[in-house]
Amino acid sequence: MSDLGLEELFFLKSEAGLQLLAGLAVSQITADNHLQIASDLRQQVGAKYAAAALETTLLRQRGVAKFSQAANMFFTRAALEQASAEIVSTYRADRFARAGFKYIADLGCGIGGDSITLSARARVIGVDWDPVRLAMAQENVQIYGGGERFSALQADLLSLSPIAVEALFADPGRRDESGRRIYSLKQYRPPITFLTPWREKVPHQAIKIGPGIDYAEIPADAEIEFISVRGEVREGVLWFGDLRSRNSRRATLLPGRQTLTDESEENLAVSQPKAFLFEPDGAVIRAHLVTHLAHKLAAYKIDSDIAYLTADEPQETPFARCFTIDDVMPFQLKRLRQYCRDRNIGRVTIKKRGSPLDPTVLQSRLRLSGTRECTIFLTKVMGQPTVLIGRPWTNRD
Repeated sequence: MSDLGLEELFFLKSEAGLQLLAGLAVSQITADNHLQIASDLRQQVGAKYAAAALETTLLRQRGVAKFSQAANMFFTRAALEQASAEIVSTYRADRFARAGFKYIADLGCGIGGDSITLSARARVIGVDWDPVRLAMAQENVQIYGGGERFSALQADLLSLSPIAVEALFADPGRRDESGRRIYSLKQYRPPITFLTPWREKVPHQAIKIGPGIDYAEIPADAEIEFISVRGEVREGVLWFGDLRSRNSRRATLLPGRQTLTDESEENLAVSQPKAFLFEPDGAVIRAHLVTHLAHKLAAYKIDSDIAYLTADEPQETPFARCFTIDDVMPFQLKRLRQYCRDRNIGRVTIKKRGSPLDPTVLQSRLRLSGTRECTIFLTKVMGQPTVLIGRPWTNRD
């Protein structure tokens, strides 16, 4: 349950609470003035409401990274962390819309991040056990203009009978009581097996999952999609029924909505590093589509187990970053340190795949003092520990 209670939420929604939040919104809350602002608030409205107002203001500031209307929304800390960014939920809601679904259940709706975008074009019933999160969801959906198409239901998902909706979206919890991430679908809160009784009545389902899922747990009838936002893998989705495509794996990059799927999967040769190196986007790697991307780029792997690709020619692609490779050498600390010294290198970006070395420790041991910069890749080439040294390629090169 939320730390913020319904009493505090109702106060924040009152005229006095809204005025208090409006005043805090223009304040610059810093580590230096936080205690003084909190003290002033306690004098005005008491400790309980002061804490709620200050927490809401801080979460709204943090929520800007996910929501365009964060300045007016209501959050709990844990629910904001779990909520999908608006750019992701909008992309996902569009898939429901293209499938033609007009009545959708949002199971585990939290503060309403997905209900907001789903309700833009469909009726949505949001289900959650936490009454505070559910009340926040109602407020947040209303802020985005979907309040008339949203209804809230407080219920335990483990005991709730299937609702007669056309499709559903489920967002089970992926952290334990100590806040540690959960990677197994069987240990989600609730485990996704709670949806088994729903499959007969509502076969068209989307389930949000963490990107670290074990492939062995992916249901055979699901399409798995990994979503990356500006190069950072945010989450995965399991699609079922009419929501899934004919593909079994998909990597999607936002905001451009570029998509790579498993249309073909042929064997790929392994090669020594060539003039250019490609670092695939994390969504491509998680979707096991590196080989497919390599064929599109006419590239090779440098090792059968490493997700770096190499080619004779550079290419622009949204699915990978391209680097010019200047040198390749076996890993030896003294040799690498001398290499950097001889070339006046003082700043390095260290990337690693398949190497046990700690980039932070290596950076300190290199004892850099030059003015030039480069990118160092700690990896394996055909099974051998290897260092690749290069720089980001641009089409101006």
